[in-house]
Amino acid sequence: MTENEVKSQAFAMPLTSPAFPCGPYRFVDREYLIITYRTDPDALRAVIPAPLEMAEPIVKYEFIRMPDSTGFGDYTESGQVIPVTFRGQAGSYVHAMYLDDESPVAGGRELWGFPKKLASPKLSIEKDTLLGVLRYGPVPVAVATMGYKHRALPHDGIFASLTAPNYLLKIIPHVDGTARICELVRYFCEDVTVKGAWEGPAALELFHHALAPVAQLPVLQVLSGAHIVSDLTLGLGTVVHDYLADRTRA
Repeated sequence: MTENEVKSQAFAMPLTSPAFPCGPYRFVDREYLIITYRTDPDALRAVIPAPLEMAEPIVKYEFIRMPDSTGFGDYTESGQVIPVTFRGQAGSYVHAMYLDDESPVAGGRELWGFPKKLASPKLSIEKDTLLGVLRYGPVPVAVATMGYKHRALPHDGIFASLTAPNYLLKIIPHVDGTARICELVRYFCEDVTVKGAWEGPAALELFHHALAPVAQLPVLQVLSGAHIVSDLTLGLGTVVHDYLADRTRA
């Protein structure tokens, strides 16, 4: 294989069989359980990377079922999203995500900088309850419950939340172990169709785990629960801040 062939074929690792295909990445019947809760403001400030700023001491704990996603297949993920501002504009910072499929773990980390780790999340309907459970190995880390479709939510508010800017901290190490890339990335969900949205009584329990530290942002008060079904395309990102801009890279 020539150098030109390497350069023309290089998209993702491994070279001859990338872990994920090129986009765009379309999601059909993407289903969310989102528990919004109040947390400790000092704990929250400690995990939000500047130049992002805390909007209020709020966290959104999410379970997301993705039964039909281009290139990534059928998988589930779970994690924490934090409302923030960037240069005065409201958005969301994706703090932690845990999922059960290697392809979107690799693609999410390498392309956008999603903070993804392999775990075992599940979103299901148990009688009259929408249930989300995250396990890291055999250990339960998060349990979320919500009354199933108690009240419909207006779609315009849900559409606005799904199309707002999202931020990620992308870190790629150099071969010497230092950071080769350290960037704040912004992305948007595109071509969004809200198929359904509901609210109901909700509860959330987080459990301490050394390698899945979701409980470091403790639940002080559950504010709301939302259940959403949508179609959308996950747009590619834009670098809005380079933490290493003043450093010459090898």
